[in-house]
Amino acid sequence: MTSRRVRTPITELFGIEHPILLGGMMHLSDARIVAAVVNAGAMGFITPRSFASLEVFRDELRLCRELTGGKPFGVNLTFAGRSAHNSEMPEHIRVAFEEGVRHFESAGRSPEDVVPMIHDGNGVLIHKCPSVRHALAAERLGVDAVALVGMEEGGHPGANRLSTFVSGAFALERLGDIPFVVGGGIGSGRQIAAALSMGADGVVMGSRFMAATEIWAHDALKERIVQCDEHASITIMERISTWRVMANETALEVRRLELEGVREHRDYGDLILSSRTRERVYLNGETDAGIVSFGPGGAFTKSVEPAGDIVRHLMSEAIMALDRVGGRVGSGCEGEIVTPAAGA
Repeated sequence: MTSRRVRTPITELFGIEHPILLGGMMHLSDARIVAAVVNAGAMGFITPRSFASLEVFRDELRLCRELTGGKPFGVNLTFAGRSAHNSEMPEHIRVAFEEGVRHFESAGRSPEDVVPMIHDGNGVLIHKCPSVRHALAAERLGVDAVALVGMEEGGHPGANRLSTFVSGAFALERLGDIPFVVGGGIGSGRQIAAALSMGADGVVMGSRFMAATEIWAHDALKERIVQCDEHASITIMERISTWRVMANETALEVRRLELEGVREHRDYGDLILSSRTRERVYLNGETDAGIVSFGPGGAFTKSVEPAGDIVRHLMSEAIMALDRVGGRVGSGCEGEIVTPAAGA
């Protein structure tokens, strides 16, 4: 296993060894998985909306700080479709700052309301965007970094129908010097190398870590992920808000209702509720009984293993791929690999 590093503006911004960000995963991004990723040299974001109260969220931040030995970790701020959920966000930021967190990931609508709050607290914000247009808008708002996700992203990739690498290539032509990562469908080190070679400063991932040992979800779900292939995810609810999910019985039922003309959230009943997924899939192991956000990057999972091993395998594979590219252009690399942007 290689001990070499890839240094980019993203690793410098977050003070990490590897250009891998574990994006927030509703219900799953708790202290244990985030700490495991952070201790392996990457960055992870705890999801405050996964917890029943501010005090439980605060306890989770304290546990993560203890597990990481004080290493920096992040908090995810996802703007929900219902404004009532978004009203809690200032409190999430306040508690995070009180517990020493300075790194944030935002997603959903425009982050204009949280940029001043985070910068006033000397925090760093990366905003996750579904299109180049949104990435440019986020850059104008003054975010510290941008993540651009393609249609392959597990969860809500937005209305964009372009792939991760097509969107990323266009973004790199149009963005300024802001640190930039891509996400969606990424589950191998070769893809990380491809993103870096394209000019991105790193990647944001999720589905590839869903079967990690530290994820608290039921073993039955993890074993199903191990058995998945690249066709194991589908999109649903495209007329409301596109959602890439595991192709299980509940997802297929939602798609059937879509074809019958169902267009309102309430008309799907509890099929699409995250509480149903949490109870029946994550806790009870009924893998067909709820909607599971999941992208094709998860199909690279070959076994249930610690998150640290996943990070190390990804980076070893990425560096070998980068070495092959270097050899083909006539320049090998020894020691630390520095991307052009980082060395400028």
